[in-house]
Amino acid sequence: MLDPALAARLKHDGAGLLTAVVQDASDLRVLMVGWMDDEALRRTLTTGRVTYWSRSRGEYWRKGDTSGHVQFVRSVALDCDGDTLLVQVDQVGAACHRGTDTCFDGGDLDAVVLTEKERAL
Repeated sequence: MLDPALAARLKHDGAGLLTAVVQDASDLRVLMVGWMDDEALRRTLTTGRVTYWSRSRGEYWRKGDTSGHVQFVRSVALDCDGDTLLVQVDQVGAACHRGTDTCFDGGDLDAVVLTEKERAL
């Protein structure tokens, strides 16, 4: 069971989940985003390996058990609203199910980027 003091700080979505943003501890790249309920968070905090709740399969999955692409926990932080986790990991192998280092490569969207002068206006 998750520590009651921690559980009281959590604000879950309608499905009882928290967003988990996963960051490489060595270079701070965002690797992926996953979902955790209280049990997945408890497992992550107590085992040293990251566990998620799979919304599509409706089951827990520990990153790397089938792929070998393991995530070892370096730190876990809760955001100020209590609804998002920042999980820093030592990533072994690819983080993305596509076999890439991060789920965020090749997905850049066109966005206006303001210059310093434009920001000051």
